[in-house]
Amino acid sequence: MSVDLGKLVVKRKITLDELNGRVVAIDAFNMLYQFLTIIRGPDGTPLKDFQGNVTSHLSGLFYRTIELIENGIKPVYVFDGLPSMLKKKTIEARMNRRDEAFLAWEKAKEAGELEEARKYAQQSTKINKYVIETSKELLGYMGVAHINAPSEGEAQACDMCKKDLAYAAASQDYDTLLFAAPRIARNITISGRRKLPRKNVYVNIEPEMVDLKETLKSVGVSQKQLIWVGILLGTDFNDGIKGVGPVTAVKIAKGAKTISDIEKYVKEKYNQEFELDIREVEELFTNPEVSDIDPKDLAKEMEALPDKKRLVEFMCKEHDFSTERIEKFTEKLWAKRVSAKQQRLF
Repeated sequence: MSVDLGKLVVKRKITLDELNGRVVAIDAFNMLYQFLTIIRGPDGTPLKDFQGNVTSHLSGLFYRTIELIENGIKPVYVFDGLPSMLKKKTIEARMNRRDEAFLAWEKAKEAGELEEARKYAQQSTKINKYVIETSKELLGYMGVAHINAPSEGEAQACDMCKKDLAYAAASQDYDTLLFAAPRIARNITISGRRKLPRKNVYVNIEPEMVDLKETLKSVGVSQKQLIWVGILLGTDFNDGIKGVGPVTAVKIAKGAKTISDIEKYVKEKYNQEFELDIREVEELFTNPEVSDIDPKDLAKEMEALPDKKRLVEFMCKEHDFSTERIEKFTEKLWAKRVSAKQQRLF
């Protein structure tokens, strides 16, 4: 789950043009989940090639990355490494929910209940080795930089921002703020009209920028206190406290001087205890496991040009996409990357 900070953050609507010329570190798993969830048929079946392999993630990654590059954005995809031991419980719970959703999806399809089927199909979305490997392979042919984080991808993306290797971290999860990303770009990979679940209502989803400094100022907390707020609400690494919402969590954090004060207050006020040592959670957000990235190596990878021939073969011959359409967008990608490289040389 993602920490429930939506009502507290300071954010503003932006256009992709505002990120022109900027390096954006994208939480790759977060983005792939979006594509695998959204790009499906009426009954929830994902796109597949002639061999039955899922290709929804390849479609989303290919077209959306090109759109970002056409807007002058320099994307760097950051992939998760080994998950923290603290996340084990969360991962197990997610897997169980997805397995249950998959069974519900099969039943809804058999019953001809398309809307229910699609809902459960989306809830059953998983990222496996095949999705990760084919995504990296595609990015390689596109000449788009990608990095393997030692642990949490969003932590690595945030570290890149703090070291001025990237302007913003792109993710839908507000946990990213707890890793102290100065800026979070949201909805840059899923903008457009979206239908609300189980309702015949559509909403416009537009890119937006979340500012950490302005958020801390608005809420009136320090970065450490914001982490405490997240812990009280629940993060990917711990369960929150039942009955504590954002406003109450801020009040508790402001009244505490140490994380021990948080534990004591929760015990006395709510007669509850955290299921683990929350000092470990605090430490994970404060000093996450990240890799040192050589700016020169990153710049070199970002200078790479697409392999047009191999890109078309991969998408069309291996994964059954339309040759005419893929070639068209590949030429767009090539032209933009060559033009950008010539401008930098000039």
